[in-house]
Amino acid sequence: MSIFSNSTPAVSAAPPQRRRTDSNAMSIIAPDMVVTGNLQAEGVVRIEGRVVGNVAAENQILLSQGGVVEGDLATREAVLAGEVHGTVAATERVEVQATAAVHGDIVTPRLLIQEGGRLNGGIRMENPEATANE
Repeated sequence: MSIFSNSTPAVSAAPPQRRRTDSNAMSIIAPDMVVTGNLQAEGVVRIEGRVVGNVAAENQILLSQGGVVEGDLATREAVLAGEVHGTVAATERVEVQATAAVHGDIVTPRLLIQEGGRLNGGIRMENPEATANE
């Protein structure tokens, strides 16, 4: 077969998938964005800007340094480096990094607060799904 062939390549009948539906899909709120309203995602939500509303992500919420959430967080794992004004509920783990400030309660079975991280609220070391069913 030569490089300049007249034959046309086979075309796939299936259209390309435009939206990822796996649990690793990441949604990003950029530093210059302000989102007003509740957010819900199946995968990971990374917040670098400001959210005024509740955020729910099945897999993970990543709050970057400089990011602000004025609402509740609900997820499997939360890694916080920014500021939260609300309750943080995680079914597996919450990490409050040295630059983070949480003004509200944390409900999770596992918690890590790095030196310098601030928490102005209560801590309940239990699975938030278990307490919701009671």
